[in-house]
Amino acid sequence: MFVNRVDELAALERWWRTGRQVAVVWGRRRVGKTALLHHFADGLRSVFHTGAGRSARAELVQLARQVATTQPHQLRDLTARPYSDWDDALDDLALRAVDEPLLVVLDEFPELVKGSPELPGVIRAFLDRAADRTKLRLLLCGSAVRHMEMLQEERAPLYGRFDISLQVHPFRPHEAALLLPGLAAADRALVYGLLGGVPLYLSWWDSSVDVAENLLRLVARPGAPLLTEGQLVLATEAESGDHPSAVLHAIASGATRYGQIKDALAAEPARTIERLIQLRLVEKRVPVTEQGRTKKVAYRVSDNFLAFYLGVLSRFRSEIEGGLGESILPVLIDCLDDFMGERWEEMFRAHLRRLAVAGEIAPEVVAVGQWWKDASDVEIDALVLAGRGRKVVMAGEAKWARSPDAGRVLRSLHTKASAVPGVDPEQIRYALAARERPRSASGEALVVTADDILG
Repeated sequence: MFVNRVDELAALERWWRTGRQVAVVWGRRRVGKTALLHHFADGLRSVFHTGAGRSARAELVQLARQVATTQPHQLRDLTARPYSDWDDALDDLALRAVDEPLLVVLDEFPELVKGSPELPGVIRAFLDRAADRTKLRLLLCGSAVRHMEMLQEERAPLYGRFDISLQVHPFRPHEAALLLPGLAAADRALVYGLLGGVPLYLSWWDSSVDVAENLLRLVARPGAPLLTEGQLVLATEAESGDHPSAVLHAIASGATRYGQIKDALAAEPARTIERLIQLRLVEKRVPVTEQGRTKKVAYRVSDNFLAFYLGVLSRFRSEIEGGLGESILPVLIDCLDDFMGERWEEMFRAHLRRLAVAGEIAPEVVAVGQWWKDASDVEIDALVLAGRGRKVVMAGEAKWARSPDAGRVLRSLHTKASAVPGVDPEQIRYALAARERPRSASGEALVVTADDILG
């Protein structure tokens, strides 16, 4: 089921219309890159080849088979005489695209480079000699994020040659909801909080059965899909830096400050943290009103599924693999509300950003984020800042409770807002998020429900 990706498709279609030669699409595994490219290529003359770490000769033979099947040409029988090298392959493909455009997608490009380290340089030389003599369009795609970034760096052979560089990210809450059409909005919020925006994970959720049955199948049996996936993510996505898994485990266990992470590792974690932030597995947080350098820095595991795996599942993993999953399942379910609090807060902030872009909060919104005051327990889930002066125009609170007392929550939020420097709590708007319509909600506050965010 293909949904959304409106912006990504529009970018690819603009690239295609311009007649430029080469593009790069990249992003973490499972995020839906290949599905996006197949959807984009529907109706175009196209050849797809996926690298599998074969030898260079085997990759070229497989590519020749793909071309012979989808783009036959009377002048060369590729079954009998496959490509001898990558120069031969690119020249033949260019000839097949002299009169009309041909899209060639080299998926899992890093796997091709393993067997043919010279390939980026070969492509650069081909682009130089082919110039405007062919309508061949090359699209390089890959899941090894660091490798795909390196392709675009200054000293790389293909530096400056990409006409479009498109990073594909997991779905945002309102986008993920499109893959869960059979669920009530509050249940969609729960599923998104546990699985995040990776399309494959969302497709594994069975809307026809309840939460307990889904968790039993997906996480509470030996070899369950998401139990295995957690280890796979740690092994493949967090491959850069020193001890990335240890850093992630430390943050998920409550070591949210740099010093705490350093103590947990007994080593300097700066480079690893930076790479995890680039991969969007970790988020660096500062109070939204802070500008410039600040010591008020905290870290969180930003990927919902990885946070669920590290913060909840991993503590029971060995017992589940040993066969205790059905006995552990009620304990897992009891953990969900505590886990969902922070995930719901981020869904709320994402929704406020969408409203800000639509002009529904205030003019010139420049930031939406958390705020907290060190050396106290005062924390606000969302402050909205507007204008060059970054004036606070809204404060918001997110409660995972099904239907909290709006009056009590808003009174508490009013008190917290008075602790923000330069804020008159009487002059700003307030917002409250709950799974369902909160009790005693007045018309003065913006009330946000799961149906608003994922309806």
